[in-house]
Amino acid sequence: MEAFGVVQFWAFFVGVVVIILLPGPNSLYVLKTSITYGKAKAWQAVFAVLLGDAILILLAYMGVVSILKASPDVFNALKYAGAAYLLYLGISILRASFKNNEQTSVSTSNQGNEKVFVKSLLLSLTNPKAILFYLSFFVQFIDYSFTPSWLPYLVLATTLELVSFVYLAVLVYVGATISHFFSHKKGWAKVANVFLGILFSGFALHLALS
Repeated sequence: MEAFGVVQFWAFFVGVVVIILLPGPNSLYVLKTSITYGKAKAWQAVFAVLLGDAILILLAYMGVVSILKASPDVFNALKYAGAAYLLYLGISILRASFKNNEQTSVSTSNQGNEKVFVKSLLLSLTNPKAILFYLSFFVQFIDYSFTPSWLPYLVLATTLELVSFVYLAVLVYVGATISHFFSHKKGWAKVANVFLGILFSGFALHLALS
């Protein structure tokens, strides 16, 4: 891949696979959406994540992301904003889990109004794990003397997006399978939703304190 301005491509590929497979807010949200709202909504979440990553990669190419490296206060503000949004999602899931049956029925009838794409995109853009990835890992595999300068970014971005798409697609179908399993087990479904709510809240706390 040196011909495209990329150095140590296979090391990058292995690193991308490991990082993407680590549990994170984006993947959990896709899984949760598939379980709660079905595959159609989950695909919206998937494409929002991919769009968010593409935007971050573009910002990295434009040098905007490097500003965060030189401005810890700006990065911390973004980190706390991301933590607050994760906490909001966690609390929302927990509140929905403890609604009574009548409220749940109303919520189910209004699933089409859930702004999954917007929520997933915001989650992706305020994910400090992704931003740190572009600050410290992504840029190590680019030959900055290469011309045109955008080509190595495009190669790495395409690789990242393809790996991410495959993993998130698996989560969509795993979520649909889990949803089918829990469709007649309302008690277990509530337990699963509470667990997801706690996970999101836990991510928020970890992010705020890290």
